[in-house]
Amino acid sequence: MGFFSSRRERRLWACALAVVATIVASLGFSGTLTDLLADDNVAAIVFGLALLLVVATILTDGLQSKPTHAEMAVAFGSAAVILMALLRLTLAERSHLIEYGVLAIFIHAALTERGEQGRAVRWPALVAILITAAIGVIDELIQLTLPHRVFDPVDMLFNTLAAATAVVSGLVLSRVRRSVRV
Repeated sequence: MGFFSSRRERRLWACALAVVATIVASLGFSGTLTDLLADDNVAAIVFGLALLLVVATILTDGLQSKPTHAEMAVAFGSAAVILMALLRLTLAERSHLIEYGVLAIFIHAALTERGEQGRAVRWPALVAILITAAIGVIDELIQLTLPHRVFDPVDMLFNTLAAATAVVSGLVLSRVRRSVRV
């Protein structure tokens, strides 16, 4: 397979790259997007669709087999906590949690797959969070050069928080899965 340990790893990295490309591409039309999302109804629809994509990503990655009752309890509990956090945040903060949460899930899954295929990856969860945080820093640095965007260190914190929340939620679900199935 060359650089990648499996086809699945290659697909996961391609998905991560697609998320990064989407984040970078959105920098150019963010003013228009912000104006469009000023309408509460449009913002609710877009947020709902984005949330459905996050749920689909988590379910596709985390629940590849029939879940047990304990797994479902952890999944719904995690989803409830994340949903409550999302509802209390502004639109900009929500977008960071969604974008960087999904990105971290793909990166962590790719690193985990790599390790499972015999190519050692030390601390894939930490590495996924750090890679995602670094991409968030690059995103903010790009914004320094754009007249309609603002560099904000708080956004870097939200990006890292989103990555950590997504990865830790996946790890908790994985741990419950292993403990129940043993």
